Amino acid sequence: MESLRLYFESEFGISQSDWELFSSKLVQRYFPKKRILTHQGKVENYLSFVESGIVRLFIPKKDGELTFGFVFQGNFVSAYDSFLEQTPCEYVVETITNSVLWQLSYHDLQYIYSTSKIGNLIGRKASEELFLKKSKRELSLLRDSAQQRYLNLFKERPELVQKIPLKYIASYIGITPQALSRIRKRIF
Repeated sequence: MESLRLYFESEFGISQSDWELFSSKLVQRYFPKKRILTHQGKVENYLSFVESGIVRLFIPKKDGELTFGFVFQGNFVSAYDSFLEQTPCEYVVETITNSVLWQLSYHDLQYIYSTSKIGNLIGRKASEELFLKKSKRELSLLRDSAQQRYLNLFKERPELVQKIPLKYIASYIGITPQALSRIRKRIF
């Protein structure tokens, strides 16, 4: 929890009393790799902070899966649309590696919003972070080549990309694993 407290101090200047309230609602959970955190058709009940590990978001399809997001250590993860609206999720949230998450339930977050000075700021920051990731991905899909999308992902988190199976990376950048293999041969 120390890394999370330091994050909140640096990002928000959270007071000791607000931290005590916020941290009292957090639950640390350990998940093995390949654990589904949010099932398609189920309501997302948690906003999570990734202390360690990698999480992916994907749409299951008859002919495979379409990965549309990765979340790394030090970031928030959630099926956020489902979380906000408390409606069934249209995709799956799954750990890729063994992961440690600090989770806050929807109801506890609503309580923090209503009783603390910092609650709305934390909620806004999490929302902004998730929105910016989504927007960046959409723009990249519209503007960049598959090779550039791969290079961008590799540039952003090279040490973690090595831990993600290539089939997920290929799906994320919108190509087949074979096409990714050809890109990797050209680059390296």
